[in-house]
Amino acid sequence: MTPLDLHRSGSPLAKQALGLGLLASLLLIPVCSAAPALAHHVADLSAMRPTVLNGILSGLAHPVLGPDHLLFLLALSLVGLQRRLRWALALLVVGLLGSASGLLWPGLPGAEILVAITLVVEALVLLRRLPALTLLPAMALHGYVLSGPVFGWSTMPLTAYGLGLLLSQASLLVMSLVVLRPAVSRLSPTTLRWLALALIACGGTWALAGLAA
Repeated sequence: MTPLDLHRSGSPLAKQALGLGLLASLLLIPVCSAAPALAHHVADLSAMRPTVLNGILSGLAHPVLGPDHLLFLLALSLVGLQRRLRWALALLVVGLLGSASGLLWPGLPGAEILVAITLVVEALVLLRRLPALTLLPAMALHGYVLSGPVFGWSTMPLTAYGLGLLLSQASLLVMSLVVLRPAVSRLSPTTLRWLALALIACGGTWALAGLAA
C-alpha cells in the first residue's frame, strides 16, 4: 500500500506524514536558495544568445528557477478555489497581462520585494483572512517581474519567451490546481495553518533580504 493509499484510507499517520512532507518542501526552498529570491533567467545563467529557441527555453524555465514564483504557483494547491480550471485560466491571463505591463512600464521600484510579500498574501487567503480575489493582483505582479529580464531582445525572441512563459505557467497552474489539489484537500486544518505559517516565513524572509540587499 502506497502513502497515498494510506492517506485515502484516513490514517492519521499518513495525513501527518503528507503534511510534514509538504511543510518540509516549503521550508527547503528558501534554505536551498543561498541568496534572496530574485528572478532568475536561463539567458542570464548560461549567457544565451537571444534566439527564438533560447527565448522559448528561457520562458519555460524562468518560473521554475525563481523559487518565489515556483512556491507561489504550487502553494495555490493549498487554497480551496472553486471551479479550479476557471481559476487557472484567470490566473494565467492575469499573469500574462502583468508581463505585458512589465514590458510597457518597466522598473517598478521594489517589485521583487512585493513578489515575496505575495506569499504572505497567499497565506492570508489560505487562513481566510483575505478574499481569494486577492490572488489575481498577486499573480499580475509575478507576471510583471517575469518580464523584466528580456529587455534588449528583438521582437521575435520576445514572442518566443512569452510562448515559453505561457506554457510553463499553464503547466504549473494545472499541476497545482488540478493534480495536487485533491490530495491537499484532505489535509487537516492544523496542517494547513502550519503550511500557511511556512509561506509567511518564506515571504517575510525573502522580503527582508530584498530590503537589506
